[in-house]
This record gives sequence, structure tokens and C-alpha cells, in this order.
Amino acid sequence: MNRMNQVNEVTHTPAFAPDSLVLNRKLPLWYQVSQSLRASILGRPQDASPRLPTEEQLAAHYGVSVLTMRQALKELETEGLISRHRRRGTFIEPRARRVSPVRLLGSIDAIVAQQSGERTTVLGHGPAPVPGDLAEFFPDCSEVVGYRRLRCDDETGEPTNWAENAVRPDVAAGIDVADLERWPMTKVLRDAVGVRISRITDTVEARLADPATAELLQVPLLSPILHYTGVTYDDDGRVVDVARIRYRGDRFSFSVTVEAH
Repeated sequence: MNRMNQVNEVTHTPAFAPDSLVLNRKLPLWYQVSQSLRASILGRPQDASPRLPTEEQLAAHYGVSVLTMRQALKELETEGLISRHRRRGTFIEPRARRVSPVRLLGSIDAIVAQQSGERTTVLGHGPAPVPGDLAEFFPDCSEVVGYRRLRCDDETGEPTNWAENAVRPDVAAGIDVADLERWPMTKVLRDAVGVRISRITDTVEARLADPATAELLQVPLLSPILHYTGVTYDDDGRVVDVARIRYRGDRFSFSVTVEAH
């Protein structure tokens, strides 16, 4: 096969289709685009094309300039998620790195990206009385629907974090549990259930692994972990979900980016 035929074959390979994104003009556009595309890549189906659309096509898809798109792609290339080849295009790395810092910058898509890209097993779900430490978030509910999930590295099978979610019953009624094995809870609430998320407040703190966490994450008892709490609010100001995620301390770090404008 000559060089021209090789180029034509690549050109006609269906491109990977990223998720849509509603931009927040108060945040850096390149960051939002990179996080949205990162979530799409890490949450992609097994049979998804490894080839990304062109810079121009991606820029049009996200409604940003080519320069902004280029900056977003550079971020993903630095992270090792994609590789860029002159005249051939941009491709998702087969062994794309799936572990990253817990980064918070006020973007819903950043939260989705943070939670994407690992094999998820639903350990259990069902209604339960509102836990005492969550009563302030659900003052009008006598019970919530709880979901317990374990995430593992796709390649090694090693557990990386486990999550507990407490969801309002009326919202939980729209959740298909099978979706939680494919997508993060934030994405399920927003894109599958149709919740209009207004904000998510995040807290990350260092803790020691309790017996349940040590067993699930396969770490020594009392070893350091990152404990993340995310409280999700809808447009009416109601708390619809409280997520508590325990990350292995040897696999994750915590970083915050503060923009000066």
C-alpha cells in the first residue's frame, strides 16, 4: 500500500464523536474543552474510533476558536491521552493514562472528567433513612436512595476508588443502574435523568482508611486516602445528590487551579 492510499485510509476512518458542552464564559474556554473531551475519551465505548476529528471540526463542535482548541488538545497530549501526527491526524492513545490528580476548577465537565475512565461495578443500591450527617442536605426527605460503586483500573483491575451516593428519591426514580456502570453519577443526572445542575460544591480532605475502605481498595488499614465530598444542587436550589468518594492515596493527588481573571 503506497503512502497516498495510507493517507486516504486514515482520512476515511470514522472519527471519534465527543460529547456536547455548554460553555461557561467565566472559566477558561480551553480548560472546559479539554476536560469535556477528556471525559469523552475516558468514558468512550470499547469500539469507539481512536481517531479524533480535525482541529477545525472540534473547534466548530465546541463553538471555540481553532487556537483555543489547539491549546485544549495540547493539554491532553501532555497528559498522554492523545498523540498528534502530522498529515495523519490526532489519535487516542491505546494505553491512555487513566489516573490523574483530583482537579477542581468550577466546571461540571471537570467533575465528569475526574470520575471517568475506569471500570465501575455497582456494589449495591436501594432506599435508606437519611444518614444523620447528611440530614442538613435533605431537610424535606425521610429517606434517600443510596448507591455504592467500586472503580478499578481498566488494565490492571486494581481498585482505585469507591463511591457512595445519596440521591433524592424523586431524582433516583429516573436513574437506570446500568448507566452507572458506564458513566459517572454527575453525567447520569445531567444527561440521562435531565437534572438541570446549577452547581456542585466540593471538599477534599486527607483521612485514614477505615476497615471497609481498606478492604475495598486493597490498602492497609489506616493508610492515607483522599476523601472527596461533592454536593450537587439543581436549578431550584435543592440538593439532589451527595457523593462521597474515597481515593487511594498512592494513586491520586489533589490540585486546585486559581485563575487571576
